[in-house]
Amino acid sequence: MTAPTVDIRRADDRAKTRIDWLDSKHSFSFGSHYDPDNTHHGLLLVNNDDIVKPGTGFETHPHRDMEIVTWVLRGSLVHQDSTGNSGVIYPGLAQRMSAGRGILHSEKNDSWTLTGGQSHTEPVHFVQMWVIPDESGIDPGYQQLEIDDELLRGGLVTIASGIPAHRDQAAISIRNRSAALHGARLQAGESVELPSAPYLHLFVPRGEVMLEGAGTLHEGDAVRFTASGGQRVTASAPAEILVWEMHAGLAAA
Repeated sequence: MTAPTVDIRRADDRAKTRIDWLDSKHSFSFGSHYDPDNTHHGLLLVNNDDIVKPGTGFETHPHRDMEIVTWVLRGSLVHQDSTGNSGVIYPGLAQRMSAGRGILHSEKNDSWTLTGGQSHTEPVHFVQMWVIPDESGIDPGYQQLEIDDELLRGGLVTIASGIPAHRDQAAISIRNRSAALHGARLQAGESVELPSAPYLHLFVPRGEVMLEGAGTLHEGDAVRFTASGGQRVTASAPAEILVWEMHAGLAAA
């Protein structure tokens, strides 16, 4: 068993990719930003905090053997992939793409038929998170479900999970039986208790919170826990949090 640790990672310490249409901040090694000491935590390999300008986005590109969960904070994102799935992702919509044995997809802050052909005029802000599946070479897949009303109630809601005990609680499924993503929208003074697990990853994409025993976390800050849980997270101002609960590490997956 890993010894209990609480490792705070500040927003400004993240690697950054800034080009004319994209402002991306990477919690872990990504693309040309490689750090052998920062490749993952538990089963989580990617936690990208992205802002994409209107009329632009990620052109069609490939993925394989990855469970990719996208969570939009502001604006909307158009998804299209090579399996025929397409949709508009917006705040409160849980979305998962299983890359499996191979998939092509694009993600754009752009006009599209589902939005009545209207142009998107505001930046889209979203977090994209990757975990590995239990098995490689599975069929690609796609799933989405709106859960906005539940999030507005202020508790910790299971957004995506492959953990058997969560089957009746999660909005969408992921193909890893040891991982789950929870989220909460909190008003000032509201709090939630973190689950207990061998690995936890807490990310604050919006607002400011107080972590019991550790102090203030600002927008963009993250905490990597091992052999921990049960701490309370209390909003100092309106905030949103994302929490990965992981019952295995990468080597054991």
